[in-house]
Amino acid sequence: MKQSNMPKHLQSFIIKMEKEGLPQALIDTFAYYYKKVVAGETGLVFDKDIKPLNADEIESADNVGQYADAGKKVLKNAVMIILNGGLGTTMGLTKPKSIIRVKNGKSFLEIILKQAQANNVILSLMNSFSTHQDTLSALSRINPRSVPAMFIQHKFPKILSKGLGPADWSKDRDLEWNPPGHGDVYTALYASKTLQHLLDKGIIYAFIANSDNLGATMDTSLLGYFAENKFPFMMEVAERTPSDLKGGHIARYKTGNLILREAAQCPKDELDAFRDISKYRYFNTNNIWINLHFLLDLINKFGTIRLPMILNPKTLDPVDASTPKVYQVETAMGSAILLFEGARAIRVPRSRFFPVKNCNDLLAVRSDCYILSKEQALILNPERKLDEIKINLDPEYYGNRDLLNERFLVDGIPSLVDCESLTIKGDVCFEKDVIIKGKVMIMNIGKSQAVIQKGTVIDSNLTL
Repeated sequence: MKQSNMPKHLQSFIIKMEKEGLPQALIDTFAYYYKKVVAGETGLVFDKDIKPLNADEIESADNVGQYADAGKKVLKNAVMIILNGGLGTTMGLTKPKSIIRVKNGKSFLEIILKQAQANNVILSLMNSFSTHQDTLSALSRINPRSVPAMFIQHKFPKILSKGLGPADWSKDRDLEWNPPGHGDVYTALYASKTLQHLLDKGIIYAFIANSDNLGATMDTSLLGYFAENKFPFMMEVAERTPSDLKGGHIARYKTGNLILREAAQCPKDELDAFRDISKYRYFNTNNIWINLHFLLDLINKFGTIRLPMILNPKTLDPVDASTPKVYQVETAMGSAILLFEGARAIRVPRSRFFPVKNCNDLLAVRSDCYILSKEQALILNPERKLDEIKINLDPEYYGNRDLLNERFLVDGIPSLVDCESLTIKGDVCFEKDVIIKGKVMIMNIGKSQAVIQKGTVIDSNLTL
């Protein structure tokens, strides 16, 4: 591109990224989005341009069991790529979420390693700059039989809302940058040469999932269905419930291709339609299948992978509203579904979607509501006859992992297999072998901590 045709400030962004040692593929990707921002594009997806999907437009995972043998045959050609860039900030931690002990005394990372081993499949991790060193240290302690291939998620420079120049913040240079979203997995795979390395080893099929979702495993029926039908891309979707209002939903774009619309891409005056689960019935679980040959072809065609843009308005320091207003350019991994002709969505059961986002989720997964299968997949306990448990813990006393651990002593997670919902208000500590059944609210109205004694059975509301 000639200098005269370059948007104002773009050269400054390029220089800034080059000084950080960021790869050319990422610089070209950012330049593509920056030109959109300068042109006034917002990344919004309007209702008028999409149509809801009907059930008959999406295959059900219940109908693909006959592909299991085909899937087993191509396990040698498959890789599990786990997004491992998240910190456990919602649980009060500054370390990678994946090293939190989540089930049977094991961390997410330990269980994921066992999942890959149980399926005899290659494992790869996309770390972030924030999680890479701690993940290396954790792997050194775990000492797995096979160390996963690792590559690092990139970063984008923040754009000043006023003037659209690069953010400059001498107080903390890290605040000048933002994570580009998990859509960066494709560019990071390519720029790190991990993509070519996998292809050179005969790896064709990639299953990509989040580290905090232990229900997402390398399923041979889904793999076989994906491979046998030669799909370039497949997204696992699930039926939306009222608790999924914020998650991105799948729809049919005006071009005929499938499209993922995230909440940040929805115009504010259309949010009611976005949240209408009877209209947009299926949400993205962020479990993705992709044919690596098709991915490389797409990148070679354009030089970058041009995902739909998410433009997030923020303040430069997210916790200081007085700092300058900025735009963060981000992308979603699932949005690649729009780019591939013949891409598919497949409806999967909720059992493939158990993300742990906060301490409520962590308590549920640690409890006997869930068990680990022989393949180390997190599954609903067969003894549980109820739907997913609803847990609401008082954030003052259970708002982070350490507070949670202090109040559920060693072996102190209550049995919740027969519990429909649990709400705790106030400071309550649990000894071991407590059983909670039905719909229960436990409320401590006193000024000191209340203790639920060993062996207590609670099947109705309790005030202490």
